[in-house]
Amino acid sequence: MTLIATSRDRGIATLTLDSPANRNALSAALVGELREALADCAADDSVRAVVLTHTGSTFCAGADLTAPPDPEAFVGLMREIVALPKPVVARVTGHVRAGGLGLLAACDIAVAGEASSFALTESRLGLAPAVISLTLLPRVDRTAANRYYLTGERFDAAEAARIGLVTVAAEDVEKGLAPVLDGLRRASPQGLAASKELVTATVLRSFDQYAEDLIARSAALFASDEAREGMTAFLERRDPAWVR
Repeated sequence: MTLIATSRDRGIATLTLDSPANRNALSAALVGELREALADCAADDSVRAVVLTHTGSTFCAGADLTAPPDPEAFVGLMREIVALPKPVVARVTGHVRAGGLGLLAACDIAVAGEASSFALTESRLGLAPAVISLTLLPRVDRTAANRYYLTGERFDAAEAARIGLVTVAAEDVEKGLAPVLDGLRRASPQGLAASKELVTATVLRSFDQYAEDLIARSAALFASDEAREGMTAFLERRDPAWVR
């Protein structure tokens, strides 16, 4: 079964996360297919830009706890989005959780609708937003990161725009996307690639400098007793033992 649906329209390639059974969670299979689809877009001269969107009411629920991707593969996916020589635009009309925010933050531009909601839930599972910090921290207001990293609170599209996580919070996502896609279609391929390279250079250096350490930190947290309890409690739909 294909987990990534693809389409083309006037130079825009749309990649749709299409795994509604697990709320488009980051499984090993979905990460692998998305990396392949991005590579195809990079190699296709007819593709001017990429739109990353989703089926169902959830953009991405974070890691699939039953079939998680290798941390290096997920970090590779985020880096490939950042390094892709074509802009990647997220179209979000649903919920984004945990690792899904790292995927979203890797995109160059993000347009989110009123039904969207966001939360970094890792701390509630005995984990931390380790590897996704590579894309989140360069983008999100530091004061907001302090709050949402620690509390796991849910916030809406307007707040996501205020703190820099998304570019536009729109009542109508298609209307919000229209001027963005028109601008990308009017830009030259060389101009887009060179301009993106300027704004992503610092983020890519951060990957090269910190990714290995953050992967190790994430693996250690996932292997801990507290994380085991947190993930078990989540799957069993109960509070973990530390909740007071």
